[in-house]
Amino acid sequence: MADLIKRYRIITLLLALLTLTVVMVGAFTRLSDAGLGCPDWPGCYGAMIVQDGTFEQDKAWIEMIHRYIAGSLGLFVFALTVLAFVHKPLYQVRGLLIFTSVLIIFQALLGMWTVTKLLHPTIVMLHLLGGMATLSMIWWVHLRLQNPPALRATPFLKGVKIASIIGLLIVILQIALGGWVSTNYAAFACPDFPTCQAQWWPALNFEAFNIFIPIDRNFDGGFLDHPERVTIHFIHRLGALVTALYLITMSIYFLHSKVISKKIIFGLLIVLAAQITLGIINVVMHVPLWAAVLHNGVAAILLLYMVTIYESLA
Repeated sequence: MADLIKRYRIITLLLALLTLTVVMVGAFTRLSDAGLGCPDWPGCYGAMIVQDGTFEQDKAWIEMIHRYIAGSLGLFVFALTVLAFVHKPLYQVRGLLIFTSVLIIFQALLGMWTVTKLLHPTIVMLHLLGGMATLSMIWWVHLRLQNPPALRATPFLKGVKIASIIGLLIVILQIALGGWVSTNYAAFACPDFPTCQAQWWPALNFEAFNIFIPIDRNFDGGFLDHPERVTIHFIHRLGALVTALYLITMSIYFLHSKVISKKIIFGLLIVLAAQITLGIINVVMHVPLWAAVLHNGVAAILLLYMVTIYESLA
């Protein structure tokens, strides 16, 4: 039994790595303006393989490669979910796998709507969050397959767990804000740092966060005016500050309480530092593609650290 669980832990680890790849390739697709490289779904101009002479063939291949990898991930997760009904070692994670399978189906629908609704910002952001959620669920399955922690519930530990949940929610919200920046093409709205448009507090218009946008246009390149894009970018910066301050405070608290492994806490702080650095690089270097893609990937890893902390207190 122990050997079988170990094998499944290796499988789920590989699936988590594959999901992280899907997230980063999805970010590359979005940031390289290849989201509409194939105007139909699931094929590309009516074919499942990009044909020679296809319009903007490079972008079409980027989009289709993303679909191929995402489709493969879905098949692997569905197979593992089926095995959870016949292999006893997977019984404990059966519910998580069922939820992940349903999430992947919804994620596929969001992928289709991203194309058919011409990069509608709300749909694109939900697609990003769906990818992050899928990664988190697969990682959660991986963590659940190891021996459960020997901690006992106490008022102190309940407080620690609440602190971890708040941290997890803050990271999720910050990822959502980052997604809104990307889907509304607001990354260039504040080209200076640490100020924004040479101001410490620029004029803000919170209509920029209206997610109920009519589906009546092509959203490629964005549709918001400059003041709204400045608002989105600036709020994301404020979110980054809040996230950093909270996670650093939480980490100090956890180090003092000694209920979380120091390796996990220090790993979290290193990833947080890398994410802040990439955010600054994106501003001062005017959003180089490599830094923007890494910014998405490191955000995903930061989320996995928060899931790990939460699960270690479960």
